[in-house]
This record gives sequence, C-alpha cells and structure tokens, in this order.
Amino acid sequence: MLSYYAIILKFFFCTKDTDSSSSWFTTEAPRSTGISLETADITVVVIYFIFVMVVGIWVRTNRSTVGGYFLAGRSMTWWPIGASLMSSNVGSGLFIGLAGTGAAGGLAVGGFEWNASWVLVALGWVFIPVYISAGVVTMPEYLAKRFGGQRIRIYMSVLSLILYIFTKISTDIFSGALFIQVSLGWDLYLSTGILLLFTAAYTVAGKHTHTHTLLCPTIIIINVFIDTALSNGLVIYYMSAVPSVTVTNTTCHLPRSDAFHMFRDPVSGDLPWPGLVFGLTVLATWVWCTDQVIVQRSLSAKSLSHAKAGSVLGGYLKLLPTFFIVMPGMISRALFPDEVGCVDPDICQSVCGASVGCSNIAYPKLVVELMPVGLRGLMLAVMLAALMSSLTSIFNSSATLFTLDLYHRARPKASERELMIVGRVFILVLVCVSLLWIPVIQTANSGQLFDYIQSVTSFLAPPITAVFLMAIFWPRANEQGAFWGLMTGLVVGVIRMVLEFSHTAPSCGQPDGRPAVLADVHYLYFALILLALTCLVIVVISWTTAPIPKEHLYRLTWRSRYSQEPRINLTGPPMTLDQVDCDLNPVSSHDHLPESWCRRTFLWLCGLTGTTTGSAPPLTENSELNSLHEEPLWRRICNVNALLLLAVNVFLWGYFA
Repeated sequence: MLSYYAIILKFFFCTKDTDSSSSWFTTEAPRSTGISLETADITVVVIYFIFVMVVGIWVRTNRSTVGGYFLAGRSMTWWPIGASLMSSNVGSGLFIGLAGTGAAGGLAVGGFEWNASWVLVALGWVFIPVYISAGVVTMPEYLAKRFGGQRIRIYMSVLSLILYIFTKISTDIFSGALFIQVSLGWDLYLSTGILLLFTAAYTVAGKHTHTHTLLCPTIIIINVFIDTALSNGLVIYYMSAVPSVTVTNTTCHLPRSDAFHMFRDPVSGDLPWPGLVFGLTVLATWVWCTDQVIVQRSLSAKSLSHAKAGSVLGGYLKLLPTFFIVMPGMISRALFPDEVGCVDPDICQSVCGASVGCSNIAYPKLVVELMPVGLRGLMLAVMLAALMSSLTSIFNSSATLFTLDLYHRARPKASERELMIVGRVFILVLVCVSLLWIPVIQTANSGQLFDYIQSVTSFLAPPITAVFLMAIFWPRANEQGAFWGLMTGLVVGVIRMVLEFSHTAPSCGQPDGRPAVLADVHYLYFALILLALTCLVIVVISWTTAPIPKEHLYRLTWRSRYSQEPRINLTGPPMTLDQVDCDLNPVSSHDHLPESWCRRTFLWLCGLTGTTTGSAPPLTENSELNSLHEEPLWRRICNVNALLLLAVNVFLWGYFA
C-alpha cells in the first residue's frame, strides 16, 4: 500500500532528475504477468458484494407498487439523490473511457465532467420544477402532456431504449469485460455473462434505493486518490512517456503539447474549446436534464429542496473524476509507456488485442500492477459495483419506459401485477440482447471507446435536447413542429453516423482520406449544428400551424409552472401512478390455498409478495402545485450552495485553461 502511494506522490510532487529517476522510470515497463487474485482479494470481493446485497434489500421501499418500484416512493432525501446522480453516471465505461482518453490526450477530457456541474444546477432549478408541476413519471409522458398525440412519446421511448442499448449497456459491458480481462484473465464471455445475470437479479430483487449502498464505491475511490494534486512532477513524467517502439516519420507517439490545457485550439484541437464549452452542453443537457435514468433520481425526492440539494451534491462530486480517474490514467501512461502508450500496431495487438492503441487499459493496468493484495480485490469490487450501478440504473429506467410508455399503451387495462411482471421480464430481455451484443463490442474500435460514446450521442441526442428546450421555454411550439424537428434531426444525425463509421479515422502514419465534413467538423461542433437545425424546423413548422391553446399548457412550461388554472389535458386523463396502483392481492376462491415454494420465489422476484405498504402519493393538481413549495431557509441554503459550486467550477476551469 505504501509503495502505491509513494509512486503516486512521486509523480505529483517530485521534479525529474535524469540520473536518479532513470533507475525506476526509464526502464521498460513490465508486461502483465496475468496476476491472479489471492485469497485475501477474493475474500474482500465476496464480503463487499454480500454487504451491497444485504443493504440494498434492507433499504428497499414499497417495491410492490409501480410508484414504489420506479420512484422509490418519492421519499428520497438529498444525500442519496446526489450520490445516486453520481453513481448512475459512474459506470465502468467512465473509468475505462476517461482514464484511457486522459492517457492518450491529457486533461481536457475532464471538462466533460466539469461541464456536468452547470447542467446539474439547471436540472434542479429549471427542469425539475417543470416536471414536478406537470406531474409526470417519465420524460416521454411529459412530452405527451405538453404536445398531445402519441407519436412523439412513442418516438422518444423507442429512441431512448436504442440509445440505452448501444451507448450505455454495450459500452459498460465492454469496459467491464476489459477490466476483468486485464486484471483476472477470465474468459470474456463467461465473466461478462455472470456479471450481467448478477446485475439483473439485483435489479429484479430491488429498485434504485440501492443508491444508499452505491455511495460506497464513490467514497472508496475518492479516498484512494485524495492526496493527488497537480504539480511539475506529473507534467514532466507524462510528457516524457514515449514508447520504445515508434512509427517512423510520425509524431503520434509523443504526448500532446497541450496535454495539460483544458482549452485547446478551436480548429486543430482534439477537443476544441468552443465545442467543449457549448457543444458539450447540448449533450450534457440531454444526459442530465432529459434522460430517464438521471431525472428519475431527482423525481424520487421528497421535496423540491431535496431535489435541488441533491443536484448540488452531484455537481460537487462531478468535479472529482478529473483527479481520481483522468490523472491516474495519465500516470498509467507514464509508468507503462510501452503498453498504455503503444503506437506500433503489432505491439498493440499483442498487448490488448487492438491494433489501434491500448490506452483503454490504462486504469485496470494501474490497479493490477501497483495495488497490493487485498486492496486490489477492493478496487475490483468497486469497479464491478460501478458496473452494477450503471447497468442497474439503465435496466430499471428502461423497464419504466417500456412498461409505462409502450406496454401499458397496448394494454391499458393491464393490472399492476401484470405491469410488474412485464417490467422484470423486459429486464431479462435486455440482458439477453446485451449478451448477444458482446461479439460486436469486442470487434469494435476499442482504442476510441470514449469518442465512440460521445460521437454517437452527438448524432442522436441534440434533437431531443432541442425539443425539451422548446417545450419548456417556448409555449408556441406545437406537436407538428416538435415531431418534424425530431424526424429531421434524426435523419441528419443518422446520415452523419453512417458516414462516421464507414470512414474511420486513420491509424498512426496513415493519410486521412475522410470527407471534409468528417475530418474538419468535430462531433461537438456537429451537435451544435444539429441542435440549431432542429430548433429552426420546430420554429418554422410551429409558426405555420395552429398553436396549442393556453388552457392545455398550464404547469407544463417554465412561465406557467405556478399557475393555479385547471389544465385540460390534450390526450385525455393521463396515466399516473395512482391510476395504475391497484390491488395486488384480489380476493378470490384460491387465496386460502397454500402456494408452492416455486410460486413464492417467482412472486418475490417480481415484487408481488405480501401486502403493499401504501401506494405512492397521487399526483393531483393540488399536490402538483404544493410540491413546488419550499421553506425560505432551505431555498436560500440551496441557492447559496449552488452559487458556491459554480464559483469553484469556474476557478477550476480558469486554473487549468
């Protein structure tokens, strides 16, 4: 343990001495020797997951109703909400992606995390008040109330499920499998299948009150890297991390000259600063303010003040990954330049199985090579818990969308028992799809995992962001404009995505033969262009078609969130939780018959055992209005802390600019 911290601290607080440092730094980095877990490591992993399961089951609330299962009974306080916002976004893909991109390009990728603090404040102060006043359970439900009709809601539900599968589940599975492969040497398919089944079982058995427990990985990781701070040590050693075998007449083996700058050239930078500031905000708004996985956390708050405070806590936590994920990735490249920083295709293929580069192994390589017995098992448990956290959130939210927005529409008279069973079965379907997708992930360009995630998001998410912004801030937007704006954005985004993956970026030393629209237009710039195009289509079509009467918009827009006027729904009475909460144990002639253990086990897995402890509070018009009430003291405390968070964020941007 002391040796691990000694190496970390030496990078940050020592200056380079060519004579003394060469004995430990310039020697060839040791290749992985297939380090296996010791008994102590296995014991730590088992104890950790037993603790996670026990606490997760112990803190479950009202899981026998749709409201209890999907929204945690609307009783969550601010600190588990803040931890949940963080843990739901911290999957193994974040560890592998951030550390890998940090190893390859430097600090700038940390801006993706710092940008989230601003958008989380917008979530708590702008978006959540509108969602609460609207009385919605899912994001497609809000759009259905706001615009009427069914095609937008169905479009959103289907597109969200597609995004979950191909940008969240797939990347988390790949990165988790990569971590296991590097650290344990297990068979890829067997280990991944076990993880997915374990995660699905945990999701089925509980719900997202597991976020009380998932605070533990965040705290453990923060404690591991709490002593890290930027100084000349890391700068010198990272800039000297050059592999021993390079490609002739190229410079791709050299670290970027702007590796320690957040703001990079707007034309030639790998992450141009206008795109990082403005284009990234488009993607972040989709993730943090309109994505069911994230918003569902805040909607489970017991009051608006708790939702705001949770957003502030989540914003503070998002400042940390730059220090305990990105910087360790850079340290990994400095320690293992021949493996993490390899550029020769043959060497990279032998190291990690990807000829384009091995920066993705930066984080697991650091853990496996440096951490002692016991702590290595703890970090493995933390990584697996992060994978479980992300996948559990996605499974649960995907089941919410499918059950309440698609299945219940096809079977409006479905009982609560049927809805709960369908939700669990759909989770199992997602598991099967994920397992079938593993071979595709394995053959993908593993050297660009983080770029893959962000680029796909920039191709598909901006139209969704545009529709939500117009729905909340422009009452004149109508259903025709929103739908055709979504369709236009989808067509343009899919065209760019097809071109992007049919004309891949060249490897080191190869000429760039891509069209100018791909080579010269960064995906973050494209996100801005796509947002503007979608908004333009919405405005033009909305102005040329009939507006929505204002009596249909009360408490559905920012300006009308406090309105006390009765709202006339565009699509008739909406489906709310109190309407689908029905008797799970209707009296029948068979109630007195004993049940077999198989049936009892099945009903327990589906959350249908015992009696309900009370349904979720009904979202009537009066409760919608009252739910926006805040105590003046707590409102001021939340406002002051939000301003302090933004001030700290601005300081960090300025310091590392």
